[in-house]
Amino acid sequence: MDETSPHARSLRKGRVSQAGQVYSVTAVCKGRESVFKDLFSARVLINVLRETEQFDRAKTHCFVVMPDHFHWLVQLGNESDLSTVVRAVKALSSKRIGRSIWQKGFYDHALRSEEDIKELARYIVANPLRGGLVESIGDYPHWDAMWL
Repeated sequence: MDETSPHARSLRKGRVSQAGQVYSVTAVCKGRESVFKDLFSARVLINVLRETEQFDRAKTHCFVVMPDHFHWLVQLGNESDLSTVVRAVKALSSKRIGRSIWQKGFYDHALRSEEDIKELARYIVANPLRGGLVESIGDYPHWDAMWL
């Protein structure tokens, strides 16, 4: 997706980052390529997601790495910007994997106070079940949640 395309611009429209806010983030691989079917690549991304907790950039509540995208429930740290955090995750994971792997942009949703964060986390980590990748979430290796 071209960063100047109407769709890419609409993804950024109205995006506001607030320290302490919890966001549901989804980022997709270029051409929906199944980069993360490869164990090494999936573990690289997971390590990068976990590294965002350094220096109070972000706190991961849960994530799931699917073959061609990831879902991440993340709380911004002090003085963090969502676009900067996601851009860093995508850049560092691409660098460590050894090639450009990401579509431009990402989808995000700021959780409202009435939304149940644990319910959303369960929904996120159940993606491999809904995608038909496994019959039990315990059989899928590329997820984590702070409550489970």
